[in-house]
Amino acid sequence: MRVVSGICKGRPLKAVPGNTTRPTTDKVKEALFNMIGPYFDGGIGLDLFAGSGGLGLEALSRGLEKVIFVDREAKAIQVIHENIKACKFEGKTEVFRNDADRALKALMKREICFDYIFLDPPYKKQQLISLMEKMDKQDLVKTDGIVVCEHSFDVELPQKVGRFSEIKHEQYGMIAVTIYSRVSGE
Repeated sequence: MRVVSGICKGRPLKAVPGNTTRPTTDKVKEALFNMIGPYFDGGIGLDLFAGSGGLGLEALSRGLEKVIFVDREAKAIQVIHENIKACKFEGKTEVFRNDADRALKALMKREICFDYIFLDPPYKKQQLISLMEKMDKQDLVKTDGIVVCEHSFDVELPQKVGRFSEIKHEQYGMIAVTIYSRVSGE
């Protein structure tokens, strides 16, 4: 596992020990960022099921100005901190140990609005849809902001979820990536 491109290109990243976390492969990471970037001129990101932090760190390496990392596992939080330090992104990050629902509520109270949200939860279709519905209701994503959903290839997500519309869907073996953009209010 490594940072694929940007200012930290080639930097190795630690993985979370054990088999509870499934890191995004470099191939999928490269394809995903080519679909939404591949590089950014600032912006704020949220890596909601961060695991080792690979997606958020890739986004920072490619130009996001800040990323908030959230995971509920203590081992993941420790690895995220180590990977952030290795990439020298301490001043551009916040890391929280929390579950997704509580994290979204806390972020709503802070009135943070994201340009990019990365969702790579345990592969459960309903969780992705319900999380996106909450993000829509809580206005956590800017108009034209992007939500990236990584999921099992056999899960078919809807074309629309609230004000989010699918703009891209690709499959990479057993993994699928569906990308949504938030359209202006309806």
